[in-house]
Amino acid sequence: MSARKLVVLGTSSAVPTRYRNHNGYALQWDNEVLLFDPGDGTQRQMLHAGLSATQLKHICISHFHGDHCLGLAGVLQRISFDVVPHEVSVLYPASGEEYFERLRHASIYWERGKIVPTPLTDEGVVDIAAPYDIIVKRLSHTVEAFGYRVQERDGIRMLPDKLRAAGVQGRAISQLIADGVVRVGDRDVHLQDVSVVRKGQSFAFVMDTRYCEAAVELALGADLVVCESTYLDDKAEQAKERGHMTAKDAARVAKEAGARRLVLTHFSQQYPDVQAFVDEAKEIHEDCVAVEDGDVVEVPPRLDG
Repeated sequence: MSARKLVVLGTSSAVPTRYRNHNGYALQWDNEVLLFDPGDGTQRQMLHAGLSATQLKHICISHFHGDHCLGLAGVLQRISFDVVPHEVSVLYPASGEEYFERLRHASIYWERGKIVPTPLTDEGVVDIAAPYDIIVKRLSHTVEAFGYRVQERDGIRMLPDKLRAAGVQGRAISQLIADGVVRVGDRDVHLQDVSVVRKGQSFAFVMDTRYCEAAVELALGADLVVCESTYLDDKAEQAKERGHMTAKDAARVAKEAGARRLVLTHFSQQYPDVQAFVDEAKEIHEDCVAVEDGDVVEVPPRLDG
């Protein structure tokens, strides 16, 4: 199976620290890479992680606070510098159009990249060419912010024992998959008789928001959820006032959504150690990790194999 993993480029909220870069998250999904919220320094962090601009297919911006977008200028210029041959779409809140344009044209360069601006005005599935769906929902921050979900489309898994019992073999299997039915001897064999639905894998990116239903909906049944957890629970009121979540809030999102693995990130600079975030979150959702810059988190394997 092709690699599906999260590469963590930065984990700091608001400002970088000695040990944490501004935000930045690269999702490797088979042969494509989706880049989320490239903060300042993302281009160099990509170099350290062994990622190149030519791997990028989509760039997703949750909102236009600086720690989530200031690296966009450098990344877009690098796409042109490397003459990336394919289109790279940039998804962002339409209300921040002027900020996108400023970042795109922040300095003089030879614009050779095939950038496709994709401003978001509505929730739902984004109209974009991809072998998966990108779904967006508005979150609850101090400015307009969108969360993202990458959803593989459901497939099928053939059942060898049932295929043999039905006498379907060779080219007939391909015909059955293509047409949904195949004639074997004097009877029809239907696809649903010899297969089961293979549920598509999913990834959710929930960044800069208070706890809200949209966050839960994005994470619903997801295999991997990246969720901001700026504060610990003793700063819950401050978190809510500033449009953020605590580690317990993030764990509630994962728990109520029935998500599998929770990735905690976007830590306030007042916390040099993130173990307490894991301790709080695990009281609610067991499968969680607080990431550091450079970490790689695999998307959990399918439950059905």
